[in-house]
Amino acid sequence: MKFRFMTVALLLSLASAPMAIMQSGAAESGNEQHVPRLADIMSTTQLRHMKLWFSGASSNWNLAAYELRQLKESLVEAASLYPGIPVTNVTTMAEPVQALASAIAAKDTRAFSNTFGLLTNGCNACHQSMGRGFIVMKTPTVSPFSNQAFPPQRKP
Repeated sequence: MKFRFMTVALLLSLASAPMAIMQSGAAESGNEQHVPRLADIMSTTQLRHMKLWFSGASSNWNLAAYELRQLKESLVEAASLYPGIPVTNVTTMAEPVQALASAIAAKDTRAFSNTFGLLTNGCNACHQSMGRGFIVMKTPTVSPFSNQAFPPQRKP
């Protein structure tokens, strides 16, 4: 009985913590917006790049299309939040992204592989132009995602 009372008391105190923080002014106001660091956006983009490769290489075209959309949104987010990124870096990525979208729509593994190389080269060219040439992207060879199946699943 005593243990149960302590557990309930702990849960109630945790539930009221957000209210106490809000009243103390320690929480962000509704007008402030969190801006992710460019390195964080790019790390997420790198994960999307990897997942895009494995989904396309597995002919999971729905997942590949999804990952490409997510990757594109990450690039747009980076460009819109960080005006120091040259416009040409952003516009040169449009062609490989569109070519990949076409290869995915056509379910063309060979075209996907070729255009993925163009995307990867575009990433590296952007890194070079930004003085980050030490960040070199390549086509992934081993998936670190042991918790995700990339081949398309059969419908039950």
